[in-house]
Amino acid sequence: MRRALELAEWGKGNVSPNPMVGCVIVHQEKIIGEGYHRVYGGPHAEVHAVKSVENQELLKEATAYVTLEPCAHWGKTPPCAKLLVEKGLKKVVIAAMDSNPLVGGKGIEILRNAGIEVEIGVLEKEARWQNRRFFTQIEKQRPYVILKWAQTQDGFVARENFSSKWISGTQSRQLVHKWRAEEDAILVGKNTALYDNPRLNVRDWAGKNPTRIVLDSNCELPESLHLFDKSISTVCYNSKKSDSQENLDFVDLGSNFSILDILNDLNSRKIQSLIVEGGSRVLSRFIESGFWDEARIFTGKAKFETGIPAPVLNQNPAETLSIGEDILNVYYHG
Repeated sequence: MRRALELAEWGKGNVSPNPMVGCVIVHQEKIIGEGYHRVYGGPHAEVHAVKSVENQELLKEATAYVTLEPCAHWGKTPPCAKLLVEKGLKKVVIAAMDSNPLVGGKGIEILRNAGIEVEIGVLEKEARWQNRRFFTQIEKQRPYVILKWAQTQDGFVARENFSSKWISGTQSRQLVHKWRAEEDAILVGKNTALYDNPRLNVRDWAGKNPTRIVLDSNCELPESLHLFDKSISTVCYNSKKSDSQENLDFVDLGSNFSILDILNDLNSRKIQSLIVEGGSRVLSRFIESGFWDEARIFTGKAKFETGIPAPVLNQNPAETLSIGEDILNVYYHG
């Protein structure tokens, strides 16, 4: 199962809104096949694992280890539970049940009704953690929210003129691009868009670009900004207009729209995870609302002495890492 979890991780950033899934097939204590869900819309982990078995006859005496309950419904692909039945597997070991109403227990029922022995809950905690984005969306009906910012030694995220260049080092900035490639969307507020003019794309890493989200209540941002260049799918939440163009949606959420209003719309777009990159006011709104799951905070070597204060989390970090000359603290909410 640990190997199956390892395989599942290879699908990170490519399978949303589906979960990451790995599958290992064992015959007489030897791995004879393995696979993982590689890309959304493509074959699931079980399909790749079954196909990789050279001697298909061995499947009738084999055990499949799967990180998530095999699906029981037709979606983009046929149901995996029925494939395992057709191949006549002897036993299926499942890490975590799928809380998607389309699956939840139905895959297990198909397997057991066919006479296949089913074991559930092996490394369940690890499997649910690996797919925390998927489970958050299914169970809470909103994206998994990651807050990210860089702050100085003395606790500022920008100078008084909103300049925040080079608080963190080269390695930290490259890590941020890796993170962008792993998540579905990335959000900034009006001031960050205006003063930093970010592209919010993936440059120092290989991977897909996240959907760009910008908050601009009164639609005051100039169209010359990188965010409006229509090169990447972009959504501008505001209180003035709704308009759809190529790769650019203006969405009127009404006056004084809330963080929950934003998350509800993102959920309707099947956005499974969101990185919030600031600035301080927007980050603080997420913290105050309680709608955040993880925070990744870089502390660089610089000191500004005065400036825009960083948001405050009143808890201890779960992890502390050294990234080049920076310190990265990771927090989990709840």
